[in-house]
Amino acid sequence: MTTITLTLVSHTNAGKTTLARTLLARDVGEVRDAPHVTQEAAPFTMIETREGDALILWDTPGFGDSARLARRLAQQGNPIGWFLSEVWDRFRDRTFWLSQLAVRNVRDQADVVLYLVSAAEAPEDAGYLGPELDVLGWIGKPVVCLLNQTGPPRPQAAEAADEARWQAATKDRAFVRAVLSLDAFARCWVQEGDLLRTLVPLVPDAKRAGYERLVAAWRERRTAQFERAIEALAAPIARAAVDREPIPEGGLKDTFAGVARSLGLGMEQGESANARASQALAERLDAGIRESTDRLIAIHGLEGRASGEVLERLARTTTVDAPVDEGKAAMMGGVVSGALTGLAADLAAGGLTFGAGILTGAVLGALGGAGIARGMNLVRGRSGSALRWDDAFLTSLVGAALLRYLAVAHYGRGRGEWVESEYPAFWHPLVGAIVEARREDVARIFARRGEPDVEEALDAELIGLLKATAREALEQLYPSNRGESAE
Repeated sequence: MTTITLTLVSHTNAGKTTLARTLLARDVGEVRDAPHVTQEAAPFTMIETREGDALILWDTPGFGDSARLARRLAQQGNPIGWFLSEVWDRFRDRTFWLSQLAVRNVRDQADVVLYLVSAAEAPEDAGYLGPELDVLGWIGKPVVCLLNQTGPPRPQAAEAADEARWQAATKDRAFVRAVLSLDAFARCWVQEGDLLRTLVPLVPDAKRAGYERLVAAWRERRTAQFERAIEALAAPIARAAVDREPIPEGGLKDTFAGVARSLGLGMEQGESANARASQALAERLDAGIRESTDRLIAIHGLEGRASGEVLERLARTTTVDAPVDEGKAAMMGGVVSGALTGLAADLAAGGLTFGAGILTGAVLGALGGAGIARGMNLVRGRSGSALRWDDAFLTSLVGAALLRYLAVAHYGRGRGEWVESEYPAFWHPLVGAIVEARREDVARIFARRGEPDVEEALDAELIGLLKATAREALEQLYPSNRGESAE
């Protein structure tokens, strides 16, 4: 049974406790935007193995007056220094005395020190850096410098540039063995794997075997979490692929009337059978995505529920399956195609919300004349009519699921309850390219949706597809973790 101790240290109010919450996946300590919130060092178990090994993470009081602290530590070996530290400081400046106590504890207990700094400022502007490096030198343990407060997820080149700046600033301190980005608010779990691998040569030789068991336990836990997350994402897509909503006789007529109503040319939308059908279809998918997102949040140990706002822009690619004459469809499409172009622009700008109901005209997918004819005649000769989601829309759900996964996987626990927010701009083209590269696989999966009792098979195939695409996304975002995300 091996116990390995990591200790978080930093300037005061740099976010140690917030990062500890993210690494531990639970709320610990107190978090406030104020100096010296953490008054005493506290240990927390980060990873355990079946054999009884433990990786312990210590949260410590922040360094305040770093220059004064470095001077006081340098006096530790003489009687005057002892008196100033143990008597004077203890009763006249308890915060400063606790800082000294924490530093001595780090020296006596830590195997590796995790030194947290703010990437929001340049090393040359951090006046505390020199004295704090002196303190870390006095401690005498290997140090990994962690860049916090990096902001939302960024392209790898931007993170590498920050790391290079801090590597240059610490290159003369041999005890600083690595510099890594690990933001308490926007880190991804694969970055934690990078940290654990970086620590391998820094752990004492006698503890190396136990440490490797701990890393294996962490990997097993994260792999299981990844697989559960993918299963949660795949379920509503498989359900949507086989979902259909019948349109009563006369519903096709309502479809075209619905276009006119959506353009302000006719009756109330609520009178359309087709509007009711499209609303029912959309509400089922909305409920499925909300449930999926709630599961995803819970799997990652975050509070909060899926946003009540629009989760997807649904109506643009709905397909009508109906036995309709191609000439009539083309004629009607020619009449409304120009207006539908404007409708599509409105939808793209966010004009459609679940709360306001589905615009009936959008059921045609804003395709224009020829597009309407092709969409309706894919199943010419069937008896009766039904609404279903079209293949292009289902493909967009795959990309949206990947974006949702990345958002939750990067959500540091320090941010508190889950709140849906905008994705970083560079994620969109990355995810789009990954899905596009597998377009044939996606098409093959959705081509099966006409088979009887196929939902379970579709779910299994979508799980395999989403696993592969999510791993590729993580590998492109974090090339140094290529092996970690692929396991």
